[in-house]
Amino acid sequence: MKKISINMLSKADSVKGQGVGSAYLEQVKLVTEGASDIFDIRINDWRDADIIHHHTIEPMNYLRMRTSKGINVSYVHFLPETLDGSINIPKPAFNIFKKYVVDFYKNADYLVVVNPIFINDLEAHGISREKIKYIPNYVSKTDFHKKSSKEIKALRKELNLKEDDFVVLGVGQVQTRKGVLDFVEVARAMPDVTFIWCGGFSFGAITDGYKELKKVFENPPSNVRFLGIIPREKMNDMYNMANVLFMPSYNELFPMSILEASNVQIPILLRDLELYKDILFGNYLIGNNNDEFISQIKALKEDKDKYKEYSLKSRDISIFYSKENVLKIWRDFYTEIFNNNEMKHLVFLRKSTKGLDKIKKGEKTKIIRGGSSKKTIFSKTKKGDILYFIEKDGTDLIRCKAKVKEVINTDKLSKEEALNFVLEHQNELQLTASQIKKWASKPYLTLIVFGEIEIIEPYKIDECSYVQMDDWITLTKKSKKTEKKVNAKKI
Repeated sequence: MKKISINMLSKADSVKGQGVGSAYLEQVKLVTEGASDIFDIRINDWRDADIIHHHTIEPMNYLRMRTSKGINVSYVHFLPETLDGSINIPKPAFNIFKKYVVDFYKNADYLVVVNPIFINDLEAHGISREKIKYIPNYVSKTDFHKKSSKEIKALRKELNLKEDDFVVLGVGQVQTRKGVLDFVEVARAMPDVTFIWCGGFSFGAITDGYKELKKVFENPPSNVRFLGIIPREKMNDMYNMANVLFMPSYNELFPMSILEASNVQIPILLRDLELYKDILFGNYLIGNNNDEFISQIKALKEDKDKYKEYSLKSRDISIFYSKENVLKIWRDFYTEIFNNNEMKHLVFLRKSTKGLDKIKKGEKTKIIRGGSSKKTIFSKTKKGDILYFIEKDGTDLIRCKAKVKEVINTDKLSKEEALNFVLEHQNELQLTASQIKKWASKPYLTLIVFGEIEIIEPYKIDECSYVQMDDWITLTKKSKKTEKKVNAKKI
């Protein structure tokens, strides 16, 4: 069986220390390792593919989306409104960028959100709910897992931490919306607890609140450490040396850090945001302000039963977002959109051969095409595609259509083998002698079987005016019907 080709487009891993890059790497690894039997995964490949998955929204990806003949899928890692508090650029430029983000999403055939709560927000931007699919993030349990007590002791020693130090970990870019200033204020009120933040200024000086955050980053309280951007392969050690993950973010989609920490089974403390409720199912501690955060951290530090309870709840998150579950969702999603993608083909017929008449009468139920190479425009036709038949009679009108039932692409044939193949199907092809001679001379043949003919009101599309006899055109999403009214009379 031919594999579905999927081209993964992303530059997310070129910027260190951001969750989008981690999500990209995990998703690609998941489908590459778990679905190579049905998918041909490519990375930033220049060739077109059956499915083009845009993990990031660079202008180059936008151009590819507009010109690709494949199915375009875009990951939604952020919404225009979630950009507030992340970057700080002049307002006019920021507004233009937000509009660009929405336009990018609108031009995709399908959107994948990592949190179902954002489906309504996308609808509010004029995007149909039907093109939006919720697929959660996933984190490998091989790369992120709980280590032994002996290993954790060694990790703490490397960071000059005592065995009995209670360590609160924060993870993410140093940004205003991440609640970094609240993280520091909570630390000031708890001098007996060590606070460590892993992450830096991935976007440099345009980071929102950069000056204030930079001061804190360079001169933190004595019990706070900013470690900067940690390589992803080292982050499992960071979670293992910590006692709790504390994320006071004001806005998120689905932080990878939560899944990573849940694999290590440490309690998770988050701001009480609506967006977490449908994806974490209450398996975390909440706070609405710094006083509540302080109270929760104290309880975890002093109450062993509560600490154990929320360690187990963290484990429950990890179990729910299993590799098998998320992989199955991706396999089903890619396969479904590929199978549902009806390509439309214009099939041009000579009037002198009476091919269209034979098709209408049900005498001709197969089409044959061929070429000098195995890969031709015809060979890309698949079951479920739609054939539009046009007789080259000077009007260039589409008059009937049919759905493809079966496609047979031959291996390289000798002239004798090609002739035998054509003659074998002649009863359904209804070719003239000259047509038999023509197709029997081709080393590679494509036989297309179609179903019942549907007579339609004649209409014309722009491409019809630029073809020669016996041409075949596979329509792109950009093909437009000519708005030329034709008499409503049926053929």
